[in-house]
Amino acid sequence: MARWLVTGAAGMLGLDLQVALALSGVPDKDVTAPTRADLDITDADAVRDAVRGHDVVVNCAAYTAVDEAETHEAQAFAVNAIGASNVAAACRETGARLVHVSTDYVFAGDADEPYAEDAPLAPLSAYGRSKAAGEWAVQAHCSRAWTVRTAWLYGGSGPSFVRTMARLAQSHETLSVVDDQRGQPTWTMDVAEAILRLVEQDAPFGIWHATSRGETSKYGLTREVFTLLGLDPDRVKPTTSDAFPLPAPRPAYSVLGHDAWRMARIAPLPEWRESLARALPDVIDPS
Repeated sequence: MARWLVTGAAGMLGLDLQVALALSGVPDKDVTAPTRADLDITDADAVRDAVRGHDVVVNCAAYTAVDEAETHEAQAFAVNAIGASNVAAACRETGARLVHVSTDYVFAGDADEPYAEDAPLAPLSAYGRSKAAGEWAVQAHCSRAWTVRTAWLYGGSGPSFVRTMARLAQSHETLSVVDDQRGQPTWTMDVAEAILRLVEQDAPFGIWHATSRGETSKYGLTREVFTLLGLDPDRVKPTTSDAFPLPAPRPAYSVLGHDAWRMARIAPLPEWRESLARALPDVIDPS
């Protein structure tokens, strides 16, 4: 039985990965799940000690404050690039396999068709630059690694766009939501289960896109949330990103391609509406 290390274990994905491991039959004793307080991945010696004795490492630790990163790029780089480099180097030294979680923000978002796994990186934001550097570090230091990009995450813990829209639906008669950002709403439990499939089926190492099938805008996503809550989706009104200026630019088009799953004959993630319907009760009431 493989021993797993999950960094950033208190985040949305880290928590769901622990659930997925338990449901797949991995005993608690074979899963080490340090939180950010337990393991600082910018500390190379601490990372080396933590990785030792584990067969699979899933690096969910990340600096994810996208807007704050615009004025704190050094801090974002320390975690997302140097931290990733530390984890990858430790895995290389011990022979552990690595799953490194990355993001759609490594792309410019100016495409008109889904980004392939090998598409050139062109991040627009400080956060995106730090995550792109982390990807490069993983590829340089660890040949036995899967880089798993995901996007538009929501789950049963922590803040998310889906949870915010569900909450605002109860207090606002109408909501104005941007209709010029397209992506793939993705449930963290689906990503966790996809990571398990990669490891258990010995998928080829390299870059994988773990996002839901299909695509929508944030406006379309909010309308679907309203519909699932039994509310009138016409209460949701379309607007543009200009109405909500933010420090960090968002990719306008964050749709990721899934060719790697097809070529490896491994089941990709479900369609986004299907997963949203299953997940929504836990997202709006995580208790």
